[in-house]
Amino acid sequence: MVRTRRLSRRALTTAAPALVALAALATLTVAGLATAPPAAAQEPIRVGEINSYTRLPAFTLPYRNGWTLALEEINAAGGVLGRPLAVIDRDDAGNPGDAVTAANELVTREGVDLLMGTFFSHIGLAVSDYAKQRRVFFMAAEPLTDALVWSKGNDYTFRLRPSTSMQANMLAEEAAKLDATRWATIAPNYEYGTSAVAAFKAALSALRPDVEWVDEQWPPQGKIDAGATVQALLRAEPDAIFNVTFGPDVARFVREGTTRGLFEGRAVVSLLTGEPEYLDPLGAEAPEGWIVTGYPWYAIDTPEHDAFLEAYRARWDDYPRLGSVVGYNAMKAVAAVIEKAGSTDTDALIKAARGIAVETPFGRITFRAADHQSTMGAFVGRTAVRDGRGVMVDIRYVDGAAVLPPEEEAAARRPE
Repeated sequence: MVRTRRLSRRALTTAAPALVALAALATLTVAGLATAPPAAAQEPIRVGEINSYTRLPAFTLPYRNGWTLALEEINAAGGVLGRPLAVIDRDDAGNPGDAVTAANELVTREGVDLLMGTFFSHIGLAVSDYAKQRRVFFMAAEPLTDALVWSKGNDYTFRLRPSTSMQANMLAEEAAKLDATRWATIAPNYEYGTSAVAAFKAALSALRPDVEWVDEQWPPQGKIDAGATVQALLRAEPDAIFNVTFGPDVARFVREGTTRGLFEGRAVVSLLTGEPEYLDPLGAEAPEGWIVTGYPWYAIDTPEHDAFLEAYRARWDDYPRLGSVVGYNAMKAVAAVIEKAGSTDTDALIKAARGIAVETPFGRITFRAADHQSTMGAFVGRTAVRDGRGVMVDIRYVDGAAVLPPEEEAAARRPE
């Protein structure tokens, strides 16, 4: 059980800007090769990392800081199998074709031993398919679509973050308690958005058969027409709204919805909005009372998280975002898999990853053998404004294992 503590004014006001982390990056980078100080004078184990650094820097730059911190810790402790880890990273610019090209270059030209990363769901699926075709181990750090480990799952892909259905189940449990029957949804019109809406509808309808779905809005990712979207939702007259937008889109949606009175007297349940990447930019304009998943780094009181927070702030002179935790956990998981496998042979890595336990700032997680999904969980709470900035309050940590189907059922959802 994760303990919580009251928010500290000092914790909320002493953080440096998000992009300081990138400027402070002190690893050696040569033609995209990032390494921490060598664990030994041996050939490094090479990890090919792909992400949308220029497309969504609010998440991916803290993510990079997270895996860099983990990389430095691993190599300072002697590396893996007596060899240092090295990362060769590539920017996919938010484009699946660029991501596959980058993956191919990393494997064929750079000779990486495995792949890691990706943010957007459709990009994660593209790299996962490449990994399957080329028989390369792939640690998918961030993409959330259920398809990654279920309908389009494969032997070579393992996923770290809690999926859309996992987080939808967490939120549906809270949404079912609301006095609301008429629901509308708003989500970006691509794999992540459609997957999240489908999962939330199924979860809430199972808990509340009286729920009616009265409207759906599907703005293009990164190009929301917030005024038109808010007007459409107002016309539908829902009792509550399920929001899946993130990044600049959620900021536009919040501001326009507040201006036009969309949120007055209506409950909002919102995926990811409690993550500092998306809540912090709103400042005092952050919504109050939304039910969200997120990362209240300032209110988590466990030995594991305290150690991570201290190390992260010492390294980057900044506070962590959720991307920081994801990057850190992904690199630690990669190292644990290689150590257990005893080599970088792909078949050995797959065998080692099935059922492996990894220690993280959120406690121990495991990668399930049946569907390659980790049990990393998420925090659920409500949004509030404190000292002129958005925060999460009334938080609780939901273990990912509690919102996953039994392994036998999950295995049946995967291709034969």
